[in-house]
Amino acid sequence: MGDIFALTAETLGPVDAVYDRAALVALPDGLRGRYAAHVAAITHSAPQLLVTFQYDQTAMDGPPFSLSEAEVRTRYGAVYEVSVLADEDVPGGLKGVCPATEKALLLTPS
Repeated sequence: MGDIFALTAETLGPVDAVYDRAALVALPDGLRGRYAAHVAAITHSAPQLLVTFQYDQTAMDGPPFSLSEAEVRTRYGAVYEVSVLADEDVPGGLKGVCPATEKALLLTPS
């Protein structure tokens, strides 16, 4: 297991795109801003496909944590244009506990 915050652009090398299916939603609120800025920096703002969940956070403790589109825009909006590709209900709810939506977002450098 590694530390994403110890990873540098030099170690990583060129990046064409980032697929984030479970990293940002796994982090508590206090680390999300740092993570978003770090990934953008080490990938030289490579386009990202980001998948998030949104649900009533009081109904279930994360991870995955609930992440609204507004929060994504706050975390990434200075570097990326954010487009919603899909917004679907999670069949059976998140972990079968509570209703949730899963959202796929495309982040393209602005």
